[in-house]
Amino acid sequence: MSGMGKEILYNKPWILQRADPYIYRHKDGTYYFTASVPEYDKIVLRKSETLAGLQDAKEEEVWHKHEDGIMSYHVWAPELHYINGAWYLYFAAGEKDHIWDIRPYVLECKDEDPITGTWVEKGKMGCVPEDEFSFRAFSLDATVFESNGRYYYVWAEKTGVGRQISNLYIAEMETPYQLKTQQVLLTTPDYDWERIGFWVNEGPGVLKKNGKIFLTYSASDTGIAYCMGMLTADENADLLDPLSWKKERYPVLSSDASREIYGPGHNNFTVDEEGNDILVFHARTEKEIVGDPLYNPNRHAMLMKIKWDEQGRPVFSFDN
Repeated sequence: MSGMGKEILYNKPWILQRADPYIYRHKDGTYYFTASVPEYDKIVLRKSETLAGLQDAKEEEVWHKHEDGIMSYHVWAPELHYINGAWYLYFAAGEKDHIWDIRPYVLECKDEDPITGTWVEKGKMGCVPEDEFSFRAFSLDATVFESNGRYYYVWAEKTGVGRQISNLYIAEMETPYQLKTQQVLLTTPDYDWERIGFWVNEGPGVLKKNGKIFLTYSASDTGIAYCMGMLTADENADLLDPLSWKKERYPVLSSDASREIYGPGHNNFTVDEEGNDILVFHARTEKEIVGDPLYNPNRHAMLMKIKWDEQGRPVFSFDN
């Protein structure tokens, strides 16, 4: 693993053409990186002893899409998690003959090294029998977090007749691939900045700090309007009660033309070697996008240092 002494340029393209970036720091200090690749046909991992080293670390394919049927098209937004002594990859995918039938899936690896280990398909994320809604429609961008010994699954799913609206939902988990409770609606696109191009809330990411749970998400279409919103809950609140969460009225991060950073979003969080909180996100450097933004490959992984205000809340700024 490489990267010792390499300097990170924050708020600049860091790992090119890697959208929906996700970084996990393991208990042994090893950093792992995954993301959507422009071909949307595989899941890749890279690892490094340092955060900076991920930039040039060798990328390995750990899973490839099926030839047909489920998991055969649009492999999106993988996340790597370590739960109860095993590795899990959460991702979404469609079908070659039904490319927009996007559903959430889970892979499991019980070996020590998730790059060289064997990954087993656990199938579609399971919901409780009485849940008539979860994963029945376009569902993606799942993340997992732990709070007070309980694991929660948060994801985006479209609903609606006529206009399709992407909302965020939460449920408690029974196992890493089975939900314990029915879905609860966390947030829907309420404001104008969440309704540009498409009505979208997606890409949740969770940061726990100062007795709070900060849940960021992305809004609007994947072009330059893409931006980050945030929900906040007390760590001891009932996280399955929508009233426990307070939604920010305005975006917490959006495009900055002066820096040529457009459409920041689909973020998650990690820490550097000193324990400082780092925002991991993707953005574009082009204002004008040729063709469908979804198939334009130039969403680049970037890093931002997070500052904290006097109230103990995160400050997301390209000045950080």
